[in-house]
Amino acid sequence: MKILLFGKNGQLGWELQRSLAPLGDVVALGSTDTGGDFRDPDALAATVRAIAPQWVVNAAAYTAVDRAESERELAFAINAHAVGVLARQVKALSAWLVQFSTDYVFDGSGDRPWTEADAPAPLNVYGSSKLEAEDLIRSTGCRHLILRTSWVYAARGNNFAKTMLALLRSRDSLSVVDDQIGAPTGAELLADVTAHACRLAAHQPELAGVYHCVAAGETSWHGYARHIAAFARRHGEPLRVGPEAIQPIRSSAYPQQAVRPKNSRLDTTKVRTAFGVSLPEWQAPLDRCLAELLGH
Repeated sequence: MKILLFGKNGQLGWELQRSLAPLGDVVALGSTDTGGDFRDPDALAATVRAIAPQWVVNAAAYTAVDRAESERELAFAINAHAVGVLARQVKALSAWLVQFSTDYVFDGSGDRPWTEADAPAPLNVYGSSKLEAEDLIRSTGCRHLILRTSWVYAARGNNFAKTMLALLRSRDSLSVVDDQIGAPTGAELLADVTAHACRLAAHQPELAGVYHCVAAGETSWHGYARHIAAFARRHGEPLRVGPEAIQPIRSSAYPQQAVRPKNSRLDTTKVRTAFGVSLPEWQAPLDRCLAELLGH
């Protein structure tokens, strides 16, 4: 099996290089590699045709959620239009496409986990661009796996966990939003589920479709931050702000360019049933990542 992976240098792409390797020959490209720049759709199309893979796995994305509000055209070019190009090439090759999407395709209303059958209604440009990618993929009729996830972190790259560790060491006080609820999800877990899903779907094409894939359980950003602080303290990190001193605030007290959904819970029944996977509670994978970041 030949696999073409885009976005190899991101936190998810880095883990996918590892998890996909046992499945076959992985050709991994980053945005600075020839044929890997999502701002050049013609080059993307030529790359897919030249390599002729059985699977295209796309971990490339424009992820600057706030900046996307003022860079709408660029966000849609990378997150949607380029993905449509990939989907058309994949369809022509009778191959498979794996695309990663987001909880931000929903409006965050209510308090129950979103299912794949719920109607999307994104609140911001980033979410809208990722939803358009989903629609473009489906419109081509190519075989695909779309995995929606949330709050992704890893030891590599920029994410909330690494930002919190830096702030806990440097700030005299810290306030974190407590009315947005979701599940921190490790890139390692997401990559492992992806590889497993690809292996099964290759022989069971009826598994094609959209799936929600996040760690089990739920927390707020405030609860997430407190967990990070408590772990760091237990492992002897010098913190200026301890877990008990992190103050909860409402989203309205922390205005940002892009509106965030308050309910980012995703129901994972479908992915667990279809692929027979068990998704761990969010705390354990996070602790492993934090241990790596702290050198323990």
